[in-house]
Amino acid sequence: MKIAICYYSRHHGNTRKVAEAMALEGGADLIDVTTRQTVRLEEYDCVGFASGIYGFEFHRAVTAFARQYLPEGKPVFFVCTYGALRGAGAKELEGLARERGCPVLGTFGCKGYDTFGPFRLVGGIAKGHPDEQDLKNAREFFREMRDRQG
Repeated sequence: MKIAICYYSRHHGNTRKVAEAMALEGGADLIDVTTRQTVRLEEYDCVGFASGIYGFEFHRAVTAFARQYLPEGKPVFFVCTYGALRGAGAKELEGLARERGCPVLGTFGCKGYDTFGPFRLVGGIAKGHPDEQDLKNAREFFREMRDRQG
């Protein structure tokens, strides 16, 4: 099964760490949505979208990327990291998936070190995350999702 994980990860690289753990588990291709590259998601059997949570939602760069490149009917999954709360998470992307007839295979989320805004004043929250247990859980989610589709 050919899988792509399209991600946005800045600040502390939390989301990239989780996406890399998943990619190593199953040989997925990682696509940084901020790079200017030719993207052909129709060549993949399944597509993941990954982001930290910004203002209770996925980063707008991931949503814009999905709007531009997600083909009709493509199975999708979502991955998020967050400091305190997941918020609405992938809600907007789930709506886009429904509009395009894309089955949603699941969502994985875990804590990620966060120093945004007022959290900076206290040295951040969710220090040390994603940790080894988070990455193990991410690999397990990915393996189970992939095997169900396999």
